[in-house]
Amino acid sequence: MKYFLTVLLLAGGLTVFAQNSIDGTWKGTRETPNGNFEVTYTFKVEGTVLKGTWKTQFGETELTNGKVDGKKISFSISFNDNTINSTGELINDNEIVVKNERGELKLTRVKP
Repeated sequence: MKYFLTVLLLAGGLTVFAQNSIDGTWKGTRETPNGNFEVTYTFKVEGTVLKGTWKTQFGETELTNGKVDGKKISFSISFNDNTINSTGELINDNEIVVKNERGELKLTRVKP
């Protein structure tokens, strides 16, 4: 009986972990005075470290200072001598909301 409960708890814990995964490709669009600005993030969680890239029509850059705390993330993006610090939260399996000095951006998971 103890063995069964241990296996059940372990399987349940792994299921919850898998459901909260931030790994993957995410897209969002921000409206600007110059038109829509499309952004693609690729996230990879390694323990409490968030790695990945940020890609726009102007190019691609690596995320820096990435951190993960449960469903919350934080990271920095540097380009053209500017650095933008962002925070975010996994809302559900298919949505992350990212916030920074330029506003809020809803990201949607890209299905493989």
